[in-house]
Amino acid sequence: MQKEIDPLPPILRNKQHEAGSVFTPESILREARRQKGLNEVSVPAICVLDPDGDIVRYLKSADRTLRDAGWACYHTELYRTKRGDLELGIVPCAVGASFAVLIAEQLFASGCKLLISVTSSGQLIALRQPPYFVLIDKALRDEGTSYHYLPPAEFSHASTDLLGRLSSAFVNWDVPVERGATWTTDAPFRETAEAVAAMRTKGLLAVEMEAAALYAFASARNKPVICFAYVTNQMARVEGDFEKGEADGAVDALRIVAAVACACLR
Repeated sequence: MQKEIDPLPPILRNKQHEAGSVFTPESILREARRQKGLNEVSVPAICVLDPDGDIVRYLKSADRTLRDAGWACYHTELYRTKRGDLELGIVPCAVGASFAVLIAEQLFASGCKLLISVTSSGQLIALRQPPYFVLIDKALRDEGTSYHYLPPAEFSHASTDLLGRLSSAFVNWDVPVERGATWTTDAPFRETAEAVAAMRTKGLLAVEMEAAALYAFASARNKPVICFAYVTNQMARVEGDFEKGEADGAVDALRIVAAVACACLR
């Protein structure tokens, strides 16, 4: 007798989105602290994911950051820096949906109150000449991590409360900050001409690798997360692509982080 084949792909099977996880960020951090001989220390209230590592490299070169020796994560380093009275915790080089959420879970388990992601991205719709920023209000879920946090849907959405707080944060800035939707992919080297064309017809502004998963995590866990796409390239299809501006965009990214922190925590 032929066995019936489940029509759902494995990523959509056996998901109980309201159920708690057996494996938790608190437990992995507990064991990491035990193995490394670390005390439990809180991270700064404002934390930043810096997938390209440009912010941390800039701060290191300016001697404006120190590695947090108490950060117990097995996979990353966390750097602390001050911007006026604002203390930031920054994790560099956490690229991709699953890695970004792995770190987000551990940051919030360690005392983070607001997480900001600023990720390099490829231009889909030519709003202006790169580089510029996009405040991501929703992200198309063309990755795997979000389906472990939320039921299937086309998009993950930013918090309406956070978006409302940021509605006038970037008015009359000399740094362009647009707002709109992006395409989150797990496979950047499978951005075919057909896929790019389809995403443009949906009005998606840029392609990146983290936002849909981070917003799904934020919604499921009721955590404040806001994501920016730093549109720096046209997917290497033009000569001189990937130019990011002053300090590889780190100066402007830090300005955006400070503006978000002031608007969201006031």
